[in-house]
Amino acid sequence: MRHVIALDVGGTGMKAALAGPGGELLHRARRATGRDRGPEAVVAGILDFASELRAYGADRFGEPARAAGVAVPGIIDEEHGTAVYAANLGWRDVPLRALLGERLGGIPVALGHDVRTGGLAEGRIGAGQGTDRFLFVPLGTGIAGAIGIDGRVESGAHGFAGEIGHVVVRPGGTPCPCGQRGCLERYASASAVSQAWGEACGDPDADAADCAEAVESGDARALAVWQEAVDALADGLVTALTLLDPRVLIIGGGLAEAGETLFTPLRDAVRRRVTFQRLPEIVPAALGDTAGCLGAGLLAWDLLGTIPTTATPRR
Repeated sequence: MRHVIALDVGGTGMKAALAGPGGELLHRARRATGRDRGPEAVVAGILDFASELRAYGADRFGEPARAAGVAVPGIIDEEHGTAVYAANLGWRDVPLRALLGERLGGIPVALGHDVRTGGLAEGRIGAGQGTDRFLFVPLGTGIAGAIGIDGRVESGAHGFAGEIGHVVVRPGGTPCPCGQRGCLERYASASAVSQAWGEACGDPDADAADCAEAVESGDARALAVWQEAVDALADGLVTALTLLDPRVLIIGGGLAEAGETLFTPLRDAVRRRVTFQRLPEIVPAALGDTAGCLGAGLLAWDLLGTIPTTATPRR
C-alpha cells in the first residue's frame, strides 16, 4: 500500500506515523527525544526512528515509504531543509532534510515548523477543512500561529510568519524572553494563565485547567485572571484578523481544552472589538495531538503531488 512517513518532533517526545494516500494514519508510534543526552543524540534518535518506520512499512505493506515529512520546533529554513535553532532541543543548523533523505534511501523529505505543520492539517483536514483563508492559533506554553492560504501555510520571507504570540498587546507590560514587553503570550498562553492563577490562589502547582474549573464554579479570583487572559487574547486576535482577514479562526492548544469556558467569552470579546472588520468563525481545533503527524504526512504527500483532502473550498 502506498504510504509516507510522518514525524512530529517535540521538546520531550516524538510522535510518528505511516500515513496513507487519504491522509489517514495507518500506524502510530511514540518515542522520547532523549534530549538529556544532547543534541547529537536527538538527531540520531530521529534518524533511527525514521529508519525503523521505513522498515516496518516495507514489511507490512510490501513496499517502502515513498516520501517523508517531519515537523520540528524552533527556527526552520524550509527551503534548504535546515533546523536552524531549537532552544529546547539544543541544536543549531542541523541539515535534517539531507540527513533523513540519506538515511531513508534517497526518498524526498519535507521539513516543516511544528505549529505551521499542525496548522496545515487543521486547515486542510481538520477544523478549517474547505476554507480558503484561516488562522490557526494554539495556546500552549507559548502562542504561535499558522496562516493558511488556499490549502498551504505561509512561512514568510524569513520563516517567522504567524508569530502572533509576540504581538505587543500591553505596551510596557510584562517582560518577554524575546526582548519586548507586553507580548500576547505573556498574558494569554496556558503557562501565563497557570502562573497568574497560581499567584492568585496561593498554590504554585495550580495550572490553567485548575483556573478554568474555578471559573466554572464562579470563583471571583479565577474570573478576574481568566478575563484578563481573554481580553489580551482578543486584542491580539483582532490585530491579526485586521491584517489577515481570515474566514476561520481556529484556536487550539491546552487552553482551548476549557471548551466554552474559553470560547464563549472569547467570541464576545472579539465581537466587541471589531468595527469595519468581518468577524470570522471562531472554532476549536479538531485534531488534538495528532495534528503534527497528520500535517507532516500532508507535507510528504505534497512532495509527491498528492494532496489528501475530501473538501470543497469554502469561500
